Parts: sequence; structure tokens; C-alpha cells
Amino acid sequence: MKDEHRTLLAVLVGGDEHTLAEVVAGFERCARDSNEDATLSVRTLRRWMVGDVRTGPRPSQRRVARRFWGFPMSQLLGPAPPAHASAPDGDEVSVMSPDAAPVTADRSEPSRSSAELERPASSLERQVAMAARRAARFTSFAEIDNVGPEAISQLQDDIGHLAGAYIQDPLVTIMSDLIDTQETVFQLLEGKQKPALTRDLYLLAGVASGMIAKASHDLGRTHEAMTHARTLYVCADNADHHGLRAWARGLQSLIAYWAGRPQQAVRYARNGAEVAANLNGSVAVWLPSLEARGWALMSDGDEAAAALGRASDQRDAHEADDLDAIGGLFGFPPARQSYYAAGTYVCLDGEQGRAQSEAVAALEQFEHGRAEDRSFSDVAGARAELSLARVRAGEIEGAHEALAPVLNLVPERRIGGIIASAGRVHQALSGRRQAGSPAVRLLREEIEAFCRLPAAALPA
Repeated sequence: MKDEHRTLLAVLVGGDEHTLAEVVAGFERCARDSNEDATLSVRTLRRWMVGDVRTGPRPSQRRVARRFWGFPMSQLLGPAPPAHASAPDGDEVSVMSPDAAPVTADRSEPSRSSAELERPASSLERQVAMAARRAARFTSFAEIDNVGPEAISQLQDDIGHLAGAYIQDPLVTIMSDLIDTQETVFQLLEGKQKPALTRDLYLLAGVASGMIAKASHDLGRTHEAMTHARTLYVCADNADHHGLRAWARGLQSLIAYWAGRPQQAVRYARNGAEVAANLNGSVAVWLPSLEARGWALMSDGDEAAAALGRASDQRDAHEADDLDAIGGLFGFPPARQSYYAAGTYVCLDGEQGRAQSEAVAALEQFEHGRAEDRSFSDVAGARAELSLARVRAGEIEGAHEALAPVLNLVPERRIGGIIASAGRVHQALSGRRQAGSPAVRLLREEIEAFCRLPAAALPA
């Protein structure tokens, strides 16, 4: 963006030494001091800075902006005057103070009296003066908190809402909110807050990164998914949160499983189970369930059965924890456990009957259980496992019936795991001796048409 096209607000913010999150915190502090009901987000501030104002700022925001930056909103959102747009370093420019009203900052040396000018200051005096100025800047910085308990509480509510929406709404409707939320938390962590709140922010950053990792996986971006999953683990580590560490390993296991790397999936699941050894939340049930599917994909029935047994034991010992309290993507209710069991048995010879029973149990629990636990992708996955088990049992009509609701999903809901599950049914149909029968041919054609337009292929 050329200087002559910059808004005055962009110049003022750009000339300041505070992060955008600190500027936003200062604006809201100014609003509270002025008894104004005015809020501001980093996203809105960025829009103001580039003049992208689709909805005019509210009167209360305009009043606080005038007090905070020293200019009316009409000037702040307009082009910067030449004196501001091209002010070189060292010139006097107007900037905002996150503590109160606008101030004028002069980056040049402070003026001195004529007596002082008559004699050069000693090196020691200059050092003392520099130290005093540095101490003053530190004092101002130390008194600034870019986040407080109320902001943390709001972020917790926002992230909880997104975790619930993730399993029920199309990804396209929440992706921008996921990215904005992660960016907000990252911005806050790059600023300054009391040590007691840093752990909370790292936990929220981890949860947000976990959702974006899952979204990347659902869009078929395995490399990006693993990158975000590693960020999730680092955040969990910084928050010293064993449950989120374990959940991160579970997510990595899930990504590896659907990428066709069952050994890696088992390794991640076992690593997570070690972290979760003293935990009783549902993540401790999820990890051996993930491990079981990995073993089944390698046709190791004994190890798969042992893992399912550990999942059952963990369910008996389950006590809801803070990840379960977030819910949505971060919970592992009994319906999902049955779905994973179906996915385990369907890969093992002679276990197609048990696979069908577990898939039907999962669908019944999703149907009659808590509405907030109903995940459209897990329902589709359970239907696909039921269809696959019926194909392998030679029940083509029943397979078609089970998969029909999945094949009717709108493209926005055709995420990676659902496409892969339908693809497994298609592969099983291709290998059957009656592959040329009309029923088999029809189901294969419907699956092919379904897979041609996954969610990842939709325009942004």
C-alpha cells in the first residue's frame, strides 16, 4: 500500500511500538474510563486501518476513538495528511498510548536548557539519562495488560462454541472464525499479560490450533494438518496440560490413520495413552480406540481386540474433565466409541457381524443421545462402516440402503474422512465376483459421483 493511500489510523498505529492486541486493549480501557459501551477487536482494527469499513463505527466507538487517538473518526479512516504519511524517523508523530488519551511522541533527543548546551554531557550522565528513559518505558509497558480474566472468559466461550459447531456445521461456515480466533490468541500471547493468564492463553491457542489441524485434515491437507497438530502439542506443553498433550497425539494418530499409515497411527495413539495414564477424561477412551483401528488396518486381530478392551475399561472409569467440558470435537461419547469399534471389526476377517452390530449401535446412540454429541461426520462414518460390512457379507441392497444418506450429503459436508470411507466401500465393490451386477454397478456409480466434488474442491 503506497503511503499516499494509507489511512491516518494506519500511520498512527504503524508509528506505535505496541502490538495490535495491546492497542485494542488500550482502546477498551479508554472506553471504560470514559464510561462508554464501546469494544474493538483486532480484526475490526485491521479493517479500519485499511479503510475497509462496511458498517460505520458506532457513535460510542467514534467518541472513544477521538479521545484515544486525538482525531475524529472521519479523519482516522481517511487518507493520512502528507505531514503524517511521509514523516521520517525522528520527526514528531502523533501516536496512541494504550493507557489513556492520545499523546505526542518525539523520537528525537529531549531539548536541553542553554546551560546544559554550554557543556557537553558526560558519558556517565548520558548513560543515566538513557537508563531513566528505558525505565520509564518499562514502567509503562509493565502496567499494560493486553488481556484480562473477562477477555479470557470470552475467548473460552468462543472456542467452546466453535468446538461444538465443528461437528455439526459445514466447515466452510466456521473456517474463517477458526482462523480469526487462533490469530487473536496468538496476538495476545505475543503481547504481555500476567503470568497466571499465560497458561490459559496457551491452552486456548492449543485448542484453536487443534481445530485448524482437524480442518486441514478434513480438507485433505495432511502435511498442513500435522504442522498445526505439532503447534497444538507445543501449546499444550507450554500450558502443562496433560489432557491436551494426549489429545494432540490422538489427533496425530487420526491423521496418520486416514493417510494410510497405520503403524504411525498406532505409535501416536500409544504415546498419547502414556501421557493419559493418570487421566479419566474421554481422551483416555479415544486413544486405545484409535489404536485398535490402526491394528485392524494391519490385520492384527489380537492387538486390536486388546486395544478395544482397554477402551472399554477406560469408559468404565470415565470422569468428565475440562476437555469434555469444551465438548464437540474434544469429547468422545459412547456413540463415537461404537463407531470406532465398527471401524475396527470391519477390517478383520470373520468379524463383519460384530462390525454391523457396532455400527447400528453407534447410529442408534447418535439418534437418541444428546443432540450436542451428534457429529454429522461420525454418523456418516458409521453408515459407511455398516455399508462396508454388508458389502463384505454379500448384502449389496443393505449396503446401498446404509450408504444412501451419506451419498445425499451436500458438497459442503463431504470432508476428507467421509470421502475416504465411501471410497473403501467402492473398493470393496470392485473386488466382488458380482461386480458386473446392476446393483453393484449402480452403487459404484453413485459413489463415484459423490466423490467427484469433495468439500476441499469448493471455492473459498
